[in-house]
Amino acid sequence: MSTKTLEAKSQKQENVIKKRKSNFWEVIRRLRKSHMAMIGLFIVCLLILTAIFADVIAPYGYDDQELSNAFKSPSFKHLFGTDEFGRDIFSRIIYGSRISLEVGFIAVSISVVIGGFLGAIAGYYGGMVDNFIMRCMDVLLSIPQILLAISIAASLGPGLINLMIAVGISSIPQYARLVRASVLSIREQEFIEAARSVGSSDIRIIFKHILPNCLAPIIVQATLGVAFAILTAAGLSFIGLGIQPPTPEWGAMLSGGRGYIRDYAYMTLFPGLAIMITILALNFLGDGLRDALDPKLKN
Repeated sequence: MSTKTLEAKSQKQENVIKKRKSNFWEVIRRLRKSHMAMIGLFIVCLLILTAIFADVIAPYGYDDQELSNAFKSPSFKHLFGTDEFGRDIFSRIIYGSRISLEVGFIAVSISVVIGGFLGAIAGYYGGMVDNFIMRCMDVLLSIPQILLAISIAASLGPGLINLMIAVGISSIPQYARLVRASVLSIREQEFIEAARSVGSSDIRIIFKHILPNCLAPIIVQATLGVAFAILTAAGLSFIGLGIQPPTPEWGAMLSGGRGYIRDYAYMTLFPGLAIMITILALNFLGDGLRDALDPKLKN
């Protein structure tokens, strides 16, 4: 290979890298213009840091029991009060952020990987492959997502891993259809034809050329999907199909406090606020990312 060819190839790679960096900072610039998105991003970052440093932040262990302190109202000693076993609710909510975020991110990862792969295969090959995969997705979509998650969780049994699997599988059809629609609009473009003409394999074309150009809608959907996954996990734990005591989980804490809601409303108030604020922050961030990644909204 001649020196000029190597220089041209190197220059082309540098231009691609510069373009990607430019696009990245353009997205960041436009995201920063959305005050609600930045509020959501701040809250999400705060939750992640809280989950990481829960052992340092929490004043008590999540399962530290002291029956003499049962049903204590919020005070300086126990900021959110205590439950029926004398456990500090503030500490349990902090530790519960680990469970909720873990379930949200891992469940969405399952959905994105499996659904994205199925959608890419269906959209790229079309024909019988497309029909078979999409009809399977239609069957899953015909079942309400929360009922599908409940059915899977009930079949697998309660537990953290089973909860993540149940929530992840129930969301696969959404990502499969999203990726398929994006692939259908990309696969006939000129750079895909150029990749075929130089002998690139189908797998290489899908993973190197097509899927990277589908990332924008996937990122937006995944951000909103984390919120739904956390909410679904809380619902499953509330009815006893998710995380089991004494592991702290916000939905399970709501379920445990509902029997005392008349006299000790704080037992359900604070876990409910934790769920609401987390979902709201993720929705704000998802909406901001959607606007920042939409090329039609460039200014």
